[in-house]
Amino acid sequence: MDAEQLYQRRIASRFDAFDQDGNGHISREDFSTAASRVLEEFGKRYRSDAGQALANGAEAFWQGVAGIADVDGDQRVSRQEFVHGALKRLRDNPERFAEIARPFVHGLLLVADQDDDRRATTGEVERALRALGVDSHAAALAAESLDVDRSGLVDEEEAVAAFARYFVTEEPSAPDH
Repeated sequence: MDAEQLYQRRIASRFDAFDQDGNGHISREDFSTAASRVLEEFGKRYRSDAGQALANGAEAFWQGVAGIADVDGDQRVSRQEFVHGALKRLRDNPERFAEIARPFVHGLLLVADQDDDRRATTGEVERALRALGVDSHAAALAAESLDVDRSGLVDEEEAVAAFARYFVTEEPSAPDH
């Protein structure tokens, strides 16, 4: 497999994380579902400040993804549209691509932050990732890797930077049992 094929495979694998209902398309509903799962996991309501931040972030994230990838304008992003749109944007500037996720990341951290200090612990982030459908092992590794300064806390800048890195690295392998 050449480098281009490997890169496309990596990007395509990220599609599944967004396709919350598994119907083969990413849509606004997938982002709403993701927000609902996180709110439910942390017992927060949509009408709370954190809930509104997450709901608004999910909508902004959907708009960003649709804006770069929904080529045919049908308000659904196919795997092929996602791969093509993400590849183009990542080649242009991976950090810019990550910025479309910033409002969602912000809301996610507000919901996960149980002591309201505007930073989530790695355990809270791991819990949020599991609510989004990430398997336990990968969620633990991801949460740990987000804590760049090893403070036990994850802030927005660390999380947004990690989002950009996520799209250009392989997923960690689960250990054999």
